[in-house]
Amino acid sequence: MVVVIDGIEKAALVFIGLAGGVAVGGGFVAFLTVLQVIPRLVQLSGTVRDLPRYESAVILGALFWTFADFFGWKLDLFPVTAILFGWLAGCFVGMLAAGLTEALNVFPIMARRLGLSDQLVWLLMAFVLGKIFGSLFDFVVFQQLRS
Repeated sequence: MVVVIDGIEKAALVFIGLAGGVAVGGGFVAFLTVLQVIPRLVQLSGTVRDLPRYESAVILGALFWTFADFFGWKLDLFPVTAILFGWLAGCFVGMLAAGLTEALNVFPIMARRLGLSDQLVWLLMAFVLGKIFGSLFDFVVFQQLRS
């Protein structure tokens, strides 16, 4: 009886894990294709001839980090290398967010509805600084409190 319950629990965990992966993967694909984030990013950066490289980078990056997560790969980097890697990852996330923002026109619409059209630059800086300070708080303070 215990073996059957153990098998059912493992099957349920496999099903939940696969269902979650399919949901996240589907959301990621929808994010990139329906909103046309990468083509808009390419258009903004003026690098239309490099579109296949952008697409390949996203696919290979998703595959690499999926395997890194599954197999528990660790990167013991020299601090300067870790800073460079973090800076490049931040640039990528920022560019992807810029492409999404441009695709949705989120900030101009929000600024217009809030009556802040004249202060759009300040609104964007508030978002950026909030993200930076929130991330720093998480990494410096909150992570230390949890450990």
